[in-house]
Amino acid sequence: MHLSYRTTIKRLAVKWSKLFLPQRLLTYFPPIFIVRNPIAEGIRSSLRKGNEVAVLAFYISNMKELTEWYGEDKISKCKQMINQLFKDVIKSEFGQDQSLISLHDFYNKGLSLIVEFKDEKTSVPDVEAMLKKITSEAERILCSKDPNSDLTLRIQTGYMFIDKHKALQETVINAHHQAFAMAEKKVDSSYNSMLIEMKNIIEHRNVNLLAQPIIDVSTKRVEAWEILCRGPHNTPLEFPLQLFGVARQTGTTFDLEMIILEKALMLISETGCKQQVFINFTPLTLSNPRFFIELTKLLEEHKDIIPSKIIFEVTERDSIDELPTFIENLRKVRTLGFQIAVDDTGAGYASLHTISEILPDIIKIDRSVIQDIDTNSVKETMLKGLLLIAEEIGSLVVAEGIEKAGEAEVLSRNKVHLAQGYFYAKPGLMTI
Repeated sequence: MHLSYRTTIKRLAVKWSKLFLPQRLLTYFPPIFIVRNPIAEGIRSSLRKGNEVAVLAFYISNMKELTEWYGEDKISKCKQMINQLFKDVIKSEFGQDQSLISLHDFYNKGLSLIVEFKDEKTSVPDVEAMLKKITSEAERILCSKDPNSDLTLRIQTGYMFIDKHKALQETVINAHHQAFAMAEKKVDSSYNSMLIEMKNIIEHRNVNLLAQPIIDVSTKRVEAWEILCRGPHNTPLEFPLQLFGVARQTGTTFDLEMIILEKALMLISETGCKQQVFINFTPLTLSNPRFFIELTKLLEEHKDIIPSKIIFEVTERDSIDELPTFIENLRKVRTLGFQIAVDDTGAGYASLHTISEILPDIIKIDRSVIQDIDTNSVKETMLKGLLLIAEEIGSLVVAEGIEKAGEAEVLSRNKVHLAQGYFYAKPGLMTI
């Protein structure tokens, strides 16, 4: 018993000492991912602030070639170089505004970043844009280090948002494995299980709809509803960022959004809703050649639907310049009577560019402009500028994310038409 106890203690000491070993010795003691206290506290702190946290996976498919190229101290030297390279890229590209919670060498497959997104309306394209920027810059820097070598950094990327509703240790580890599965896309990896899960959701139309009321600022009456989507209850894909993140990486976004449209039209018919209804679509779906065909089929099945009561809300921040059929599809749906809204106005250049391209019927002002506008005169000036743009092109304005009376008072003072947010009502069931 005494010997067994001492042996156990020794083994535990060796195991935990790996956490404190210098980088050069980790060659012999490869790190295994655990959620250490500083990482856990960083994630908890971010989630408590209402921010999103994502695991970004960088699978380096030619790691073996790289380690062979970089001399005698192969693995250690290569990993140190790539670690520093990623740190430098993140600092130079994103500065201090982007919170890097952890940079981790993941089972010798590549690197994973745990990143905090401080914009509460973080979208899937935001994450993909970050992945692309980091990867391209890392590849450029590596090539410039040795211009005589034709060796390149071959990186495949994946990502997964951390589920804030589950136990932290479990959800972080799962997010790591799922992000790398997306990056590797191996036949025997969990990528296939996630693809199957998405296909099951689509086949069985297993999504749930909520509706958030949009309020007339002057009369306080419900004037419209925004349809919101949730995945299957009590599953990793219940919440929107996880659901749409996996859909995007598995190529199922179009099918998912068409099911949401179908169920939204059914909900409107069942409730007899006569108010306007906002339904969200990514530019990828709106630019799909199948979109208009599928839309006309649904209208044939729901003859009671009045197209002028439906607003297609363009969400997320894909570049519409790269989507040639986008404008043409919008022209077609407008001929049927549907209206177009642009989301996230004021959040950056992309939304203003989208407004100039499509001249929407409705402009939705982003939460980043509205938050604390009652104590920030610069934000109120921004609001006035956006209202002038809306007036110039004849657009109605909806302000998003109102959470307190002071913000609502500023909207009233500036004669904003419509507003939505927790100050008025949380998402729930649609009522007549």
